[in-house]
Amino acid sequence: MAAAVALLSVVLLSGCSREEATRFGWPKGITPQAEQMRQLWTWSVVAALAVGVIVWALIFWCVVRYRKRGENLPVQTRFNAPIEVIYTVAPILIVLVLFYYTAVTQSYVDTQSGHPDVTVNVVASKWKWTFEYPDYKTSGPQSKTISTVGSTEGTPVLVLPVGKRVRFTEQSTDVVHSFWIPELLFKRDVIPGRINSFEVTVDKAGAYVGRCAELCGTYHSSMNFELRAVTWQQYQDFVAKKKIEMSTPDALRAIGEKPYAITTKPTDTNRSAANGI
Repeated sequence: MAAAVALLSVVLLSGCSREEATRFGWPKGITPQAEQMRQLWTWSVVAALAVGVIVWALIFWCVVRYRKRGENLPVQTRFNAPIEVIYTVAPILIVLVLFYYTAVTQSYVDTQSGHPDVTVNVVASKWKWTFEYPDYKTSGPQSKTISTVGSTEGTPVLVLPVGKRVRFTEQSTDVVHSFWIPELLFKRDVIPGRINSFEVTVDKAGAYVGRCAELCGTYHSSMNFELRAVTWQQYQDFVAKKKIEMSTPDALRAIGEKPYAITTKPTDTNRSAANGI
């Protein structure tokens, strides 16, 4: 009873909603892949709690049932075959079940379609991101792939459509970086000399911060970007503006979006004030 009251108090005092409580601390993602990972996490926690309850119940039962009642030595039992079979087979079954669902979820997250709706080339370098849209070229005399490039003056904004299959193709020009958008609940390393890729479908429009999740040098903390998820029509309008070589801020403004990143900003790289210069 005391344990039940304590558990109920923790849930009520934490201020968690029912949805948050059932996620067991797992963040809420914005892709179907994130939802699959959330379900794997939730049921893994449920399994862990069930095992914990059984173990603690057996411990308390042994403490009460076999507590010392006198000076006589209790009956000694060398082994109990049924119990030994249970505590050998049960863990194996638990591991096999968890392994199966982990493999299924991982396979789903890593699955790539033959024809994604949008392709983005992610180029990482010290210490900025470059996002290229290889399916679209500028309309000028020197046609080139439309892109968004980060700098110390502006955080790059990666514009993607909602509800479309997006393939990210990653490459690094120098050291190991890691492409991470927390709301995707997923990150993938960007390794020099190797091309990595993955696909997602963003379900919710909005602005989401992106970061480099691998320590890559002095200004690693400055290597941020923003994912701006918009409607398919807004995305088409954005691409049309970029085709005529309009800047990313102006193209965003033209489709009714904030022209600059709103979830993060460039880190001030001027060290003169800190050094007393």
